[in-house]
Amino acid sequence: MIDKLEINHLRTLNALYQFSNISVAAEHLSVSQQAISLQLKKLRIILGDQLFVRTGHGMIPTPYAKEIESHIQQILIQINSIPPAKTLSPQQIERTLVICATDYTQEVIVTDLIKELRQYAPKIKVIITNIEHANLTKKIHLGTIDLVFTTSAYVPEGLISTPLFTEKYLCVTANTAIKRTHDLSLEQLTKHDFVIVSPGIGSFIGSADTWFEQQGFPRQVTVSAPSFHMAKEILKYPDMVGFIPSRLLPYEGLFELPLEKYPPGYQVVAAHHPNAKNDLLISWLLDSIQKKFTN
Repeated sequence: MIDKLEINHLRTLNALYQFSNISVAAEHLSVSQQAISLQLKKLRIILGDQLFVRTGHGMIPTPYAKEIESHIQQILIQINSIPPAKTLSPQQIERTLVICATDYTQEVIVTDLIKELRQYAPKIKVIITNIEHANLTKKIHLGTIDLVFTTSAYVPEGLISTPLFTEKYLCVTANTAIKRTHDLSLEQLTKHDFVIVSPGIGSFIGSADTWFEQQGFPRQVTVSAPSFHMAKEILKYPDMVGFIPSRLLPYEGLFELPLEKYPPGYQVVAAHHPNAKNDLLISWLLDSIQKKFTN
């Protein structure tokens, strides 16, 4: 029957402990004497004890009521110490944050974010996972992923996305023989072999291939890498070219090839469950990231 106890029951008991008088307890709790009497009646059934008995000096607790008094008070102290959502500071939050991110956003966003969390929310533990698309929505709805950093094109339906910034691609190579006296045309560029990034699926078709075909110059992709880090290392071989997001450059051993035309950039977003709008930590993180990239 203990599981039927409610907070109001505990507050009624506490008031009776304090004042030993139903009318004074009722006044303290801003309820009627009848309400206190009804609560006490329910409590006697739930706990299987009279709890308080009338004497010429008011309501006196039974031996059992005296025994559980400290428990009642401890529970109420814990409940009353719960801070309102809007007043909780990052320093007070204790939880594990699970972030799912592309290799690009891991380097550009998450690394610095961990540094900030260590300073401003030191009780937070963080798990970082590589981006996945197959079960992403399911895991967010189950609460096993809190926040996703990806591009706007890959946000699953049903999630809320917050735009962070727009990224652009730059063409880089290690081939010093490519003439750079003027901006390279797409016709000249597509004579070279390309490295692309295709995380997870391992495809020779990259995000810019449709754009190249629309320009009338399909490119030849010879290496598909799972991450931008690996792509940058492969691009150190002087017979290849590739597109790398601008925020991952410069990179030792590579130099930029100015082009007449560039493939379109993309929007980087943070995605989360709709309920996370009321999550103080998520709101604080998004606000911090947005300030960083808008300054």
